[in-house]
Order: sequence, then structure tokens, then C-alpha cells
Amino acid sequence: MSDPKRTRPSSIGDAVQSFLRSAGLSEKVERAHVLVEWEALVGPQIAGVTTPRTVTEDGTLFVGVKTHGWMQELSMRERELLARINTKPGRPAVKRIRWELLR
Repeated sequence: MSDPKRTRPSSIGDAVQSFLRSAGLSEKVERAHVLVEWEALVGPQIAGVTTPRTVTEDGTLFVGVKTHGWMQELSMRERELLARINTKPGRPAVKRIRWELLR
């Protein structure tokens, strides 16, 4: 007979998710996935001239750009890029992108 007080151990992934939720960090981690998935979201050409830096709590994504020309091009394509970035359901939305010249 099994002991009803005994429970199966949770997986490490479940334990981490539980910790992040209880610490109020799960939304922040979800937002940060944009940084990890940057190349897949924007494509190799744009990823080659940019470096995603951080996403703030208000949904602003800061991205470093190699040249002024690219910064201008990407500024004009911001709506398109936001649509690509915000395709994952449940992820906090990126509302705007701030382009910064890489030094």
C-alpha cells in the first residue's frame, strides 16, 4: 500500500518555475526571452548589426545598433519588428524599441 502523505518529487523545471512565480520574477524572465531569441525573431541580417540589451518593466526593449544608417532603417521598421517580437502568446508585450548606437 502506498503512503498517501508521500508525494512524487517535482522536476527541476517545475521547482524553478514555482520559485520564479513566488519571487515575482516569472514575468521578468519571460520578457528576457526576447534577448535570447533575438536572431530567430528578427533574422540573421538584423541580428548581425544589432545587440539586444534589456527589456524594461514598461515593455521598452533597448537594442544597440552598429551604424546610424542601420538605426534609421530599423526605426522605420519598428512596427514590423514589434509584430515579430510579440508573436508568442502569454509573453509580456514589447511596446517600443529604443535604438542606441554601439560604441
